[in-house]
Amino acid sequence: MNDLYIIITACLVAINCAIVGSFLVMRKMVMIGDAISHAVLPGIFFAYLLSGSTSSLPILIGAAASGIFATILIEWFTQKARLQSDASIGVSYTLLFAIGIILISKFGENADIDQQCVLYGELEYVWLWLVPIGNHFFIPQQTLILLSLTLIIITGVMIGFKGLFITTFDPNFAISTGVAIGFWHYFLMGGVSLTTVVSFESVGAILVVAFLSGPPAIAYLLTENLKKMIILSCFFGILCAIIGFYTAKLFDVSIAGAISTIIGLVFTVVFIISTQKKSKIDVISY
Repeated sequence: MNDLYIIITACLVAINCAIVGSFLVMRKMVMIGDAISHAVLPGIFFAYLLSGSTSSLPILIGAAASGIFATILIEWFTQKARLQSDASIGVSYTLLFAIGIILISKFGENADIDQQCVLYGELEYVWLWLVPIGNHFFIPQQTLILLSLTLIIITGVMIGFKGLFITTFDPNFAISTGVAIGFWHYFLMGGVSLTTVVSFESVGAILVVAFLSGPPAIAYLLTENLKKMIILSCFFGILCAIIGFYTAKLFDVSIAGAISTIIGLVFTVVFIISTQKKSKIDVISY
């Protein structure tokens, strides 16, 4: 049963990251997930400082606030300082991550805040924190939170798909028709922040970035239709999560590391196949 809890939790993270990651890949902003996942450390520290607790709710609120601040900071550097988006992301997340490391190292010595867990997560131990659902059914607390987030992300994308679609593929046309680009940008960034912050406690920053970029990139090689891309991203994310878990169990290695490796291997295989297929089409066309 514990293995099932771990697999379900990883699959929920994969679905959430696949949905928002598909839009990030198309907008060439996928590394913003990396920025947010590293920028949460100051928020975690201040949440502990103000609440005096390392329980999930204060830490989640602090991490979310830090993630949203990182998003605003990146946008400010891009718009006001006229930096390229990748430069803005690099400056913002390294600054906030470094500040977080210093604060926790200097003032959080007596707190049970493990910097390594932020990077690698606690997916192996997610089953330790069970909450009752009814009289005889239990589910890990983090899994329940992720399930709620999945419903929020799916509902948000279904409602705002048209706005997200047009601002992703044709922002100039969106401006000319009066579509609020800024609103849809922060709408997406809010989803990315929530996904990243809620997920990092379970799977860590490294696997969050792998899920945000890998499955959407794999799907991008197979289709040009955004809806199909999102569905394929979810499929490959779930597939890699399951295979990665059993690979980690077989070789007794980190689950997050094994899943990330499987994502990379699947991408490599699909890339080779899609490249060969494209070459054959080009030869036939010629």
